[in-house]
Amino acid sequence: MEKRGLLFIPDISGFSKFVNEVEIQHSQFIIQQLLEVLINANDSDLEISEIEGDAILFYKFGQPAELNALYKQVEKMFRAFHQYLISYDNRKICQCKACISAVDLTLKVITHYGEFTPLSVQQFNKLIGRDVIVAHQLLKNDIAQHEYWLVTKTLDSDPAKLRPWMQWNTSSKETESGKISFSYTQLGPLKNDIPKPSIELELSKKIKVLSVSRDYAVTIKTLCYTVVHFEFRHLWHGRIKLIDEVEHFLPGIGSRHRHVLNTGKTEMMYISSFIYDPEGKTIFSETNEKDKTTTCFIAQKINEHISRLTLEFYFQPNILKQVLFNLSEKKNKEEEMRQSLERLDKVVKEMVVPLEF
Repeated sequence: MEKRGLLFIPDISGFSKFVNEVEIQHSQFIIQQLLEVLINANDSDLEISEIEGDAILFYKFGQPAELNALYKQVEKMFRAFHQYLISYDNRKICQCKACISAVDLTLKVITHYGEFTPLSVQQFNKLIGRDVIVAHQLLKNDIAQHEYWLVTKTLDSDPAKLRPWMQWNTSSKETESGKISFSYTQLGPLKNDIPKPSIELELSKKIKVLSVSRDYAVTIKTLCYTVVHFEFRHLWHGRIKLIDEVEHFLPGIGSRHRHVLNTGKTEMMYISSFIYDPEGKTIFSETNEKDKTTTCFIAQKINEHISRLTLEFYFQPNILKQVLFNLSEKKNKEEEMRQSLERLDKVVKEMVVPLEF
């Protein structure tokens, strides 16, 4: 027996043009994270029928919700969606097309009221019925921009009175159930006051105790790719056997990982900064969770065929520790860094950088 209720579909778009393997993997991961963000932003007791690729089919049986309450739910999801993307854009390390363009992903929301029937399949209630088809057909329309909220006339409210900044338009679409009239407004203005995360360069509070540089006959792109990716570090860094326990599928500022040393000891690290500027200096640093020492990797373009890597080592301000380091450890640490840079020469010359980077 059919019941009446709300159909609520947030739909993500913007990744369909990427076709290579790495970008597909990364775009799928980002979409997965965004779908979780949308689900976590649900505070209207909406039920999930199913995840449909880049969209979620929410529903709620009962009388139509007050339009103002419905707007608050749309706003919360929209802001959470873009807050995640802005944060990711400021903390990301990967420079593939999927990752650098993630911030441009868009979200539209379709809201429709009608009749449908739940069909229980394991833990989900799959919805069937004429209005479920209508709601999905409304995802394909002639609205020029991709970030909007669409409200069908079935909700029987006047959206023009909701917020002064909203500019509502009306249109209709021919569906299997006939012509469906709807109103829509762009949601872009909601992004204007989303704050960007404040990322402080941790090195500004520390003391540099060592700096070693070397030039390489490779492009800056090749050097950056080799240095930043953890899976290559053991090939050239003298102390490190491998890096594991990477906390995140796509590491970024703040994510943790573990150095397994050739001595058998381990060090827990976190990425403390990343600034990507292939025409200037790319700065990548990781900090030891225990003693707070930081190693900074600075890749610099000298010309189209020559690049320079500088390794810097930092302490927290501590005069006694610095004196002891200079007396007993500095010489060995400097030699270790120089040898690592020498081994890197062979690695970068043999490195094949994927086309997507």
